[in-house]
Amino acid sequence: MQATDLRVALFSGNYNYTRDGANQSLNLLVGHLLAAGVAVRVYSPTLPKPAFAPTGDLVDVPAIPMPFGRAEYRIARGLPRRVAQDLEAFVPNIVHVSAPELLGHAAVRWAKRRGIATVASFHTRFETYPRYYGLAAVEPLIVRLMTRFYDKFDRVLVPSPSMIDLLHQWGVAAPIGIWSRGIDHDRFRPDRRSLEWRRSLGIADGDVAVGFLGRLVKEKGLDVFAYVIAALRQRGVPHKVLVIGKGPAQDWFAEQAPEAIFAGFQSGDDLGRAVASMDVFFNPSVTETFGNVTTEAMAAGVPVVAARATGAVDLVVPGETGYLVAPRDIAGYADAIAAIVADPAKRAAMGHAGHARAAAYRWDTANQAVLDTYRALTGG
Repeated sequence: MQATDLRVALFSGNYNYTRDGANQSLNLLVGHLLAAGVAVRVYSPTLPKPAFAPTGDLVDVPAIPMPFGRAEYRIARGLPRRVAQDLEAFVPNIVHVSAPELLGHAAVRWAKRRGIATVASFHTRFETYPRYYGLAAVEPLIVRLMTRFYDKFDRVLVPSPSMIDLLHQWGVAAPIGIWSRGIDHDRFRPDRRSLEWRRSLGIADGDVAVGFLGRLVKEKGLDVFAYVIAALRQRGVPHKVLVIGKGPAQDWFAEQAPEAIFAGFQSGDDLGRAVASMDVFFNPSVTETFGNVTTEAMAAGVPVVAARATGAVDLVVPGETGYLVAPRDIAGYADAIAAIVADPAKRAAMGHAGHARAAAYRWDTANQAVLDTYRALTGG
């Protein structure tokens, strides 16, 4: 089957109403598919004022605000009649589901009843989220539920080899392939660094800026980040803390790391400038399946200190492009960051090596792998 014969129904819990790494990847994928002549229709909850304009045709799915203080996200209540009728009229030959929620369950059931090929892409380690909200005991149950969900699909796409290993450990039996990620190499590069911008934030030319990049939510490891910054301060390691992003946990984070400089949400070339203006990128998150922010920092020539967890273990070469540390080893993180702070030559060498390693990650190559998967499942 040729690309122009494909009709893809893509289901997302958040295609464009709140910006995050998962929906940035999905929108880039849809752009690639449309350019190849694929017919695509996206089904997702929406808001009157989304974070950004969607790529492709977007059908609203009725939803309610997520509970537990996370109302910036919506939960669709399955596949209502109006949406189902639109789906029937579209006549897809591929159903692609991007999240294990009620809408995703309804979509895969709909496809299976009609003999339509199904693909699931795994973007977020939702099973880790409860531990950040005092509910760690439910994590094994969520793993079982997610395993059962992904086993319903003809193909599961994950962004990294470590995620294949994890799903196999869970017992997922469905075929698993790789949908990697890319980088905007024009935006994220070392020469975007701006001493003038740093000075405007109170970061002197000789200061070493330890950076955080991402949504300010607890599941990004903000508690660990704050503990490590406190450890650096207690050791007398000279540094500044530069935080790029916003989110519901910002006030809490500011209380935990009062010395941090919050530069707010950045996008486009401003984001490239912000990342390149860091000296060390610190990512203690264990919820990543790939770590777009990690590759962006590497492309910008910034050494990375990250949790030894899925995603980062496939990207960071310890001692060469940065360091990997056991997820909650506060002293270990502090040791790694202090070593980079104390040695400008090491910092430069790691940044250069990371930039070279990141060159392999390109969106056209990554997204073509998804298109090739669709064609394989439909006999193309």
